[in-house]
Order: sequence, then C-alpha cells, then structure tokens
Amino acid sequence: MKRIPKKSVLHDKRYHLLLQDLKQTEHDLDAAYTKLGSVLEQDLIDCYIYEVQSLQMRYRFLLKRIKQIEDSYAKNPLEASGS
Repeated sequence: MKRIPKKSVLHDKRYHLLLQDLKQTEHDLDAAYTKLGSVLEQDLIDCYIYEVQSLQMRYRFLLKRIKQIEDSYAKNPLEASGS
C-alpha cells in the first residue's frame, strides 16, 4: 500500500473540493434511492432510476479523480502540489 503524505493532500484545494463533492453525491444518491423506494407511478420510477444512474456515474467519476490525485501525491508529492 502506498503511503500518501497527508499534509500535501490536505493543502490541495482541488482534492478538498472533490471530497466535498463526493460526500454531497453520496447524500444525493441516498435521497434518490429513498425517493425511488417510495413512488408507485411508472413515470416517477423511471425518473428516479435515471437519477440514481446519473448519480452513480458522477460518484464513480469523482472517486476515480480522487484516486488519481492520491496516486500523483504518492509518486511525487512535491510535483503534484506544484511546489
């Protein structure tokens, strides 16, 4: 397992914003699942299915980007932080 210098990662605003966005997306995904489980009309079911799929794609994208940043810090913390 690669050790990531926490200090460098914590000072990266992009990384911090991505983490916030990931957390918000998790919250939105939970809400979409709740809505999907509470509707009976077919049009609304379809709507929430699309919403869940969209949020899942966004979550995967954010997670992939966060991992890319973490990997770049693990390889060369100074270069990744712009120092």
